[in-house]
This record gives sequence, C-alpha cells and structure tokens, in this order.
Amino acid sequence: MSPHTSYYIGVDVGTGSVRAGLVKHDGTLVASYTEPTLTFRDPNDHRIFEQSTTNIWTGMCKAIKASLEEAKVSPSDVKGVGFDATCSLAVTDMNGDPVVVTRGEQLGEIGDRNIILWADHRAEEEANLINSTGSVVLDYVGGTMSLEMEIPKTLWLKKHMKPERFARCQFFDLPDFLTYRATSDNIRSCCSLTCKCSFVPAKGWQADFFTKIGLPEFPQNKYTQLGGADQKVLTAGLPVGNGLSKRAAEEMGLLEGTPVGSGVIDAYAGWLGTTAARYTENGKLSDIVPSLDESRHRLAAVAGTSTCHIVQSPEGVFVNGVWGPYKDAVFPGWWMNEGGQSSTGQLIDFMITTHPAYPRLQELAEEQKTSIHDVLHDELEKLRIEAGVDSWTELTKDMHFYPDLHGNRSPIADPRMRGSLMGLALDDGLGDLARKFNLTLEAIALQTRHIVDEMNAKGHTINAIYMSGGQAKNHMLMQLFADTCRMPVVLPQSSGAAVVLGAAMLGRFSAEAAALKGTAAQGEALWNIMVEMTPPGTMIAPAADAKEKKLLEAKYKIFRESIEIQKRWRKEMEEASQ
Repeated sequence: MSPHTSYYIGVDVGTGSVRAGLVKHDGTLVASYTEPTLTFRDPNDHRIFEQSTTNIWTGMCKAIKASLEEAKVSPSDVKGVGFDATCSLAVTDMNGDPVVVTRGEQLGEIGDRNIILWADHRAEEEANLINSTGSVVLDYVGGTMSLEMEIPKTLWLKKHMKPERFARCQFFDLPDFLTYRATSDNIRSCCSLTCKCSFVPAKGWQADFFTKIGLPEFPQNKYTQLGGADQKVLTAGLPVGNGLSKRAAEEMGLLEGTPVGSGVIDAYAGWLGTTAARYTENGKLSDIVPSLDESRHRLAAVAGTSTCHIVQSPEGVFVNGVWGPYKDAVFPGWWMNEGGQSSTGQLIDFMITTHPAYPRLQELAEEQKTSIHDVLHDELEKLRIEAGVDSWTELTKDMHFYPDLHGNRSPIADPRMRGSLMGLALDDGLGDLARKFNLTLEAIALQTRHIVDEMNAKGHTINAIYMSGGQAKNHMLMQLFADTCRMPVVLPQSSGAAVVLGAAMLGRFSAEAAALKGTAAQGEALWNIMVEMTPPGTMIAPAADAKEKKLLEAKYKIFRESIEIQKRWRKEMEEASQ
C-alpha cells in the first residue's frame, strides 16, 4: 500500500453483530470484518432484549484488528474513526463500568448485561405515562414517545432499581457510549440526545418534563447522568475530545490521538452512506451530481431486522406518528424526520421459518444448491403460470396481510397494533408458503407507502427512496417498493457496506473538521465528503403495468382500512370487557 494513502475506520454496531470497515479517502472499502454479538432473552417475557457493551467492544476491537491485518495497513495510516450503533440504552456507573439492567436482585449491580436493546418493549407503562404529560418534548417525536426510546427505559430502571444504585448510573444511547469508551470524553451527540432522549431542538433538556414523569434528579444534578447540560452537544462527525485514548488505541491496534467523530444512530449512518449517491439507470451513470439541497427529496430506508425511514429538510416538518423533527441531528441547521417499521427483515424470517413447509423449502434449496428465496421465487412463478395471471400481485389478490406483529412504530405510533391475515386456506404446502412470502413483502411495501404518504402530506417532498441494509439485496421487495410507492428506488453498490461507509465518513470528517470555520462550512464539507465517498447506486424504476397498478391501489386502500378495523374491534372488545 502507498505510504501516502489515508484510511478511515467505520464501526457499525447492528442488532446482531459489529462490523468494522477500512475505507480509503475516495470511499473504497478495502477490508471489513464482522463479529457476531450476543443478545440475551427472557424465556418468560418476550418483551426483553438485552446486550453487553463488554461483548460489543471486544468484538469491535477484534474486527478493527482483522481489517487492518487483511489490508496490511499500518495504524499510522488510519486518520480517523467513526461510530454508529443501534439506538439502545447503555448503562454504566460514573467510572464507565457496566451496570446490570436485568430485572431481579442483580439489577443495578456491576455486571455485563448492561444494554436494553432498542427492540426491548418492557417500558410500555412508562411510555404511556410520558405520553399523558402533554409535554413539549412530545411535539418532536410525532406526538407520541415510543417505548423503544431511552427515557421510558430509563424510567423503568428508576422504578425497579434500588435508589442508591440508580443514583450512581450514567445513561447513554449506544453510539455515545462508544465515543465515550474510545476517548474517555463524555460529550454527547446531537443525534442521540435529540432523536432518542427527549432533548428539544434549540432548547435542550426540559426540567419540568423530567420532574413530572418522576426523574427530578436529572435536572437537580445538572444532567450529569445524561450529559448534554447547557446544550453542549456535537453534530455528526465533529471531533470528540483528544481522539483515541491510550487504552482504547491499544485495544484497537491504532494510535493514541487518532481523531474520533461524534457518532450517529445506525439508521443515520445509512442515510450518510446512501443519499449523496449518483445512480445508474439502464447501465448509464446519471450526469447529476447531487447538492445538499437535493437531499430533501431523498428518503433513506435502512432496512435490516427493522427499517428506518429518514429524510432531511431545511425547516422542521411535524408529522403525526413520525419521529422528529430533529434539528442538527446530522447537519447543522437542517432538520430530520424518522419513520420506522419495528419488524421487517425479522418479520420475513418469522413468516418463512414458522410455516409447516419450511423444512421442505430448506431441502429444496439444498438439493438445488440455491437460496430459499430463489426457491420461493421459482414457486411463485410456477403458481402464477398455473393460475393464468399476469403478476404475483394478482396471484395473491384475495389475500391481505397487516404486518405489525411487534406493534406499529410509524405512522400510527401504537405498540398495541398486531398482525392480521385474511384469505387463509386449508393449505400448509410450499405453494402456501410462497404466497405468504409474497404477501409479507407486499405488506412491508404498502406500509412503506403509508409512511411516505404521511410525510409528504405534511410538507416533505420525497420523490425517491435510497436503500441500504440487507433487504436491498431482495430484488423482489425493491421492485415492490418502486411499484407500490410509485417512485424510483436506488440501491447502493453494496447493500451491506452503506452503513459502515457512513460511519467511516464521520471518521474522515473528524480528521478534517478542525480547519473549518462555522457551521455552514462544516455542513458543506460533510456533504462534499458524502458525494466523494458514496459509490454510484442502481435505480429501479416503477414497472407495474396498468392492471397491477390498479391491484396495488386496491391493496393499499384495504391496508389502510384494516388499521381502522383493528382499532374499532379493539375498542369494541375493551368496552365489552368492562
């Protein structure tokens, strides 16, 4: 490798793994390594999902060292490090030692299980209490605070932990824990505090809110347990402290003082790694080099276990049931909204693996030396030909699936919503599994349109979807998105690399930010880094013919009706049980 080449490391902590990527100045991913992480469940409570910062940090250090070794890059050539992570609550004591978050006698003791994962739904009562306050903080989370956010979970810990143990805790959104652990500097990111911790744009923490919900100690102790006092926060990628501490540098195999960028939530790293892309259509690269202003029209959909939908705007746009608007979450002076589906990739897996025909599907995939998704694709095509219909949408026109098996994040913001399936037959064969597979993809696409429609109805001007995450490899689903949402979908060059690339961009920005004066210059520089480092994507245009368009419109109408029916039925049953 050339001794003059600069490299940046992006670290992406997802739900089930930690990935490190070594990236060149131009965005080329030269090496990466992924290490699985542990998630602890409670066999008696399906709501519980816990992790360990010790486990994640150990896996991250292994991944960074493996990436350097694979590329034969010297630590001195690494000029910056950036982090993204899931929006999970990490708890430590004031020394940074992990504090147990598991219910029971050990709650609040020093111990490894110190993360309440984003998917954990234990804090429903606490979220309901928060949502009854009418506080101004609710205006910036779509009117309803999700039980997946950090303050409901923190309140749950306050209610269940011994007071003296709670008093010694500090609470982090996971990206902020990583920069703290890397630098020993406790400054927090605007992204984490604003998006997940009730930090109000331009105003900061609201003392009356914390007092009202039962956390008066936070304003009383000047927010030492949360950080962000006096609105001291960093926008994305700004340098944290003095860079890597001696301890962290030794653990990672890097140099002390290597710049560290203020982190972001993983979905926002996906936004960074995709929305500045040029794209190819029919093999030809678009001539348009996007400007920062163009970002307002591009929705980033970061689709893995769950899906986040993020769009930026120059002014705050308030959308019921959609989180935000969040000011300065990534770019200084810009606002962002975040929609989401709590279970998408997870839902697809669930619908496949719980079907009686799943063992047969696995056998066929093994016999044919192909993936289960290819087998399902072929089965659907066979069924379509046998039925004499023009599309898979027509094949399943009499089946309707509502997909909120794990509650609704957006745009209804109701954790009580549940899934429903209409059109069941006395069939447990492979054909039935294939139909339900198509129906699941269709339902995810219909819900994506619901989110986009609500955003645009309130003032956004989204006209394209920029994908990242594992689902971007599912061409069936991507075409359904384009056809259902009636707008082009742009796929990243590498579906798995976009998020870690976004984190690496923060590492590069942290190395270059010191020379920039003023927020406008910083914002323009970050956008230019995104344009330079984002490889061209591939556009998938809407391709439904007139008949399929009509079918999808009818499906969407029924999808929206099924929400109102479920709410009405729930109300009727609640009234009947009183």
